[in-house]
Amino acid sequence: KLIRTKKLKGYPFPIIGDNFNEFYNNHIPFELTGAQKRVLKEIRKDVQVNAQMNRLLQGDVGSGKTLVAFLSMLMAVDNNFQACIMAPTEILAQQHMETISDFTKNMKLEIGILTGSSKTKQRRELHEKLESGKINILIGTHALLEDKVKFKNLGLVIIDEQHRFGVSQRSKLWKKNDYPPHVLVMTATPIPRTLSMTLYGDLEVSVIDEMPPGRKEVKTVWRTDSNRLKVIGFVRDQIKLDRQVYIVFPLIQESEKLDYKNLMDGFESLQRDFPLPQYQVSVVHGQMKAEDKEYEMKRFVDGTTDIMVATTVIEVGVNVPNASVMIIESAERFGLSQMHQLRGRVGRGAEQSYCILISGNKVSNEGKERLKTMVETSDGFKISEVDLRLRGAGDMMGTQQSGALQFKIADLVKDSNILEYSRNVAVKLLEEDENLEKEENKNILKAYLPYAKERSGWSRIS
Repeated sequence: KLIRTKKLKGYPFPIIGDNFNEFYNNHIPFELTGAQKRVLKEIRKDVQVNAQMNRLLQGDVGSGKTLVAFLSMLMAVDNNFQACIMAPTEILAQQHMETISDFTKNMKLEIGILTGSSKTKQRRELHEKLESGKINILIGTHALLEDKVKFKNLGLVIIDEQHRFGVSQRSKLWKKNDYPPHVLVMTATPIPRTLSMTLYGDLEVSVIDEMPPGRKEVKTVWRTDSNRLKVIGFVRDQIKLDRQVYIVFPLIQESEKLDYKNLMDGFESLQRDFPLPQYQVSVVHGQMKAEDKEYEMKRFVDGTTDIMVATTVIEVGVNVPNASVMIIESAERFGLSQMHQLRGRVGRGAEQSYCILISGNKVSNEGKERLKTMVETSDGFKISEVDLRLRGAGDMMGTQQSGALQFKIADLVKDSNILEYSRNVAVKLLEEDENLEKEENKNILKAYLPYAKERSGWSRIS
C-alpha cells in the first residue's frame, strides 16, 4: 500500500517488571529530568498496545537519550523480549557497550556486542546465545544486519543517529521477527518542529528539551586569525591542566587533495606550536583507512594524546569527558548544525569547557549570522530554526533528501501553522477513508499516486 495510516501489528509489552523497577529505584545514576520522564511515558504508552511503535527521539547533545533508550530496553526484557541498539561506528558501539554494562553491573542481564572487528569464534558464540535467547541486549554496528544474526524474540530496535543508515539497511532488522519489533530512532541533530512534522509524518516525535541539572554550558567565543597567538596560549594552559583539545578543519568536498593539504598545513603549524615529545597529537582525515581512524580516535579517547586534529566531523556521540576545548578552524565555512554538533563533543565532564570559532578577518553577512548565533545560544532547537531560515529545508536535510520536499508554495518557516493544520486534516481524512475510496476523495487519490510512487523509496521509515 502506498498510503500508510494504520500501524503494523506488533507485540505488546503489558508489564513494567523487576529489571525496570530495580534499576529505576536503586541504580539510576541521577534523577531523571521532567523531559526524560515525559518521553518515557510516551514510549510506555506506545509499547503496551498491540501495534508497532515507530517513534523518533530528538534530544540535544548531552540531554540523556541513552538512559531513556536503556529504560526502554528494560521494558522489552521484562516482557521476555530481546532488544538491540545499532550505532553507526565501532567506537560509538563500544561506548554504548561500556555505558550499558555499567548500568547493568548489579543486574542479571547478558549484554552482547557485535561489530565488524568481532572475531569468528566470538561471532559464533554470540549467534548461538542470541538465537537461544540467552543474550538480552545486543549492541552493534551494521554487522547486526547480517543474515546469520538471528534473534529468539526481538521486541525493540533502537537506531542511534538514524540518518547514517539507509532505509533498506534499517528494514533488514525488522525482518528478523514474525511481527516487526518496536522502533525507537534517536537523533542528536535537532530538527525544527515544522520540518520533522513534514519529513517524519508517519513517526511519532518525542523531544527531550531539558538538560540534566549541573551540566555546565560550553562557553563559545568567536575569534579571527589575528587572535591566533592568544588561542594557542589558552590551549597550552588547558593542556597543563591535563585537559584535551579538539581542532577541526573544514572538509572541502570539491577536492580531497585540497582538504588533505589544508589539514597538513595546519598540522605542520600545530607541530611548531605544540612540539613533540611535550605534546602528543592524533590526526584523522578522509584519506586514512577506517582502522587507522579508529586507532587514532581510540588514542584520544583513552587519553594518550592531548590534541585531536581532524578534517572529518568527529563522530557524533563519541564521549571524551576530559576534552574541554573545541577549536573550529575556518568556522565561517561550517554549517550551523555542524558547528553545534562539534561543540557537543566537549562539556561532558565536570570542568568548564570552551568552543572557539576561528574565522578569517573577512566574513560574509550570512557567515557572521551563523557565528553570532553560535555565540549567543547553545539551544539546538533555536539553532535549527535559524539554520532552516538561512539554508532552506531541502538543503538542511542534505542532498540525499533535498528532492523530498517539493513544495510549490509552502515555506516551512512562514507557513508552519497551516502546515500543521493540513497534516491534521490529512490524518483525519485517512482515518475515515484509509484507501481514499470514497467518491469525494478520488481526485485526491489521483493527484497523490504519482507523487507517492516517486517518493515511496525515500520516506518509508519502516
